[in-house]
Amino acid sequence: MCGVFGIHGHDEAANIAYLGMHALQHRGQESAGLVAADDGKLRRHVAMGLVSDAFNRDVLAKLPGSTAIGHVRYSTAGSSELRNAQPFLFEYAGGSIAIAHNGNLVNATELRTELEAQGSLFQTNSDTEVIVHLMAKAREPDVLGKLMAALRRVRGAYSLVILATHGATSTMIGVRDPNGFRPLVIGRLKDAYVLSSETCSFDLIEGDLLREVEPGEIVVIEKGGMTTHRHPEVSTSNFCVFEHVYFARPDSLVNGKSVYRAREKMGMRLAQESPVEADVVIPVPDSGVPAAIGYSKESGIPFEMGLIRSHYVGRTFIEPQDSIRHFGVRLKLSPVRSIVDGKRVVVVDDSLVRGTTSRKIVKMLRAAGAKEVHLRISAPPTTHPCFYGIDTPTRSELVAASHSVDEINTYVTSDTLAYLSHEGMMQAVAGEGTGKGYCSACFTGKYPVALGQSADLVTLRRARV
Repeated sequence: MCGVFGIHGHDEAANIAYLGMHALQHRGQESAGLVAADDGKLRRHVAMGLVSDAFNRDVLAKLPGSTAIGHVRYSTAGSSELRNAQPFLFEYAGGSIAIAHNGNLVNATELRTELEAQGSLFQTNSDTEVIVHLMAKAREPDVLGKLMAALRRVRGAYSLVILATHGATSTMIGVRDPNGFRPLVIGRLKDAYVLSSETCSFDLIEGDLLREVEPGEIVVIEKGGMTTHRHPEVSTSNFCVFEHVYFARPDSLVNGKSVYRAREKMGMRLAQESPVEADVVIPVPDSGVPAAIGYSKESGIPFEMGLIRSHYVGRTFIEPQDSIRHFGVRLKLSPVRSIVDGKRVVVVDDSLVRGTTSRKIVKMLRAAGAKEVHLRISAPPTTHPCFYGIDTPTRSELVAASHSVDEINTYVTSDTLAYLSHEGMMQAVAGEGTGKGYCSACFTGKYPVALGQSADLVTLRRARV
């Protein structure tokens, strides 16, 4: 999962893009990058680490121009190293092009093999570069034509923000794949157009949301305004439900829905499906907070912040190495003894993937004096890996893929464990329980786009965008 941002037509484009990337930091913490266009020249700066580590006033001063695109990354395809930091920048006879990508291509391995056999030389091991090589081989004369030709070949999840120059002019392009797996929205900041993975970035820069980029839509933003085009093969919407469950920021609107309200409703539905007698409801912060509030409201059990999160530690789910992830649990969360001591505690979390984090949390609460610990998960069991841009592990590492709820309960050492049903999740997110219009393959194993060699479990685990 990554975050993309772009702005066209603003005198301080790089500074605004920097702020937009800050707002999207939760979507990726491995690297940050920015490309700005000035009089037809593209300048790039990328670095490993957080946005605040990668950029300062001096760096931003070297990125002049009225158009800029940015990217924050956590790797799902392509190793975690500087050469894979985006946006990528390429020069060709007709100009320059920079590209930032959120998502995963499921046929990247096949396409890369084909392109290499035809003489293409790749500079990264990211699947994003495949798109650029396909564009380079297209016979169409302009960037839009080349892009559409490339998109006919790729399958999977992609929300793209592209910056292209021809002479002294610059063009910003936003693209969503025909299934609309990943979010992409359009906004305005005075006379400038803005593209972003999430609406929370518009709030920070004081921009206005116009609408979402529709699945299969290509928006082209130039000096004269914005035009829209349709992907050659528009499909049905399969928006990633995990954006609502965990990944998106709670103050964002994704797929037209309030993330906060959806998570609160998940918690309320969870209380209906899996009630328990207890003294206090506590969340696993921060992503479990809205669901815990919903559980408390519906059950009547008081809500308290019984776990305190250190905000100087990143999101453990998206840390790239197991050793960091396991250490991060202990460093990140601390129980409040005065809240849990002698109490029957309901702990609400948004997901349970490997089970190791939940096990540590339960043991921490017991060590702080909790009399009972009842674990409630505001999503169904995660039983299958995602191949569309979420870094869920291989199936062998997903505890719910091979263990029953009772077995997982024994492993994490909770008194009781319950998950939200798939129907309950979809009711909370979409207002109905069928899941129509959403991808929930990580919970059901029903993948809406056929998987290729790029979706090989071992390859995907090691190859990270």
